[in-house]
Amino acid sequence: QVQLMESGGGLVQPGESLRLSCAASGSISSMLAMGWYRQAPGKERELVAVIGNGGDTDYGNSVKGRFSISRDNAKNTVYLQMDNLQPEDTAVYECVAVGGGTAYRGQGTQVTVSS
Repeated sequence: QVQLMESGGGLVQPGESLRLSCAASGSISSMLAMGWYRQAPGKERELVAVIGNGGDTDYGNSVKGRFSISRDNAKNTVYLQMDNLQPEDTAVYECVAVGGGTAYRGQGTQVTVSS
């Protein structure tokens, strides 16, 4: 059983940056993929970014060029660097890990972008 704990959310102004962290209670080196989803009020949950065990990455169209996902297997942590944040990025961001036939989800962290 792996537990995921997100951190780094908060309130920022448009154009600013945030870095989210997702710390796992166990090793993430065996996880096939880890990623971030987000859900804004009244909107469907959407994929933000995913990183495979080999370091391959993919991003949602709305964040390409602005967000970057990375993983540090030694620290059992996945990061989401978010630059040039915009009000439409406001959402609860949730960390997800997939491995051993199981999907794990964190509790989420709120990101609010407002002037």
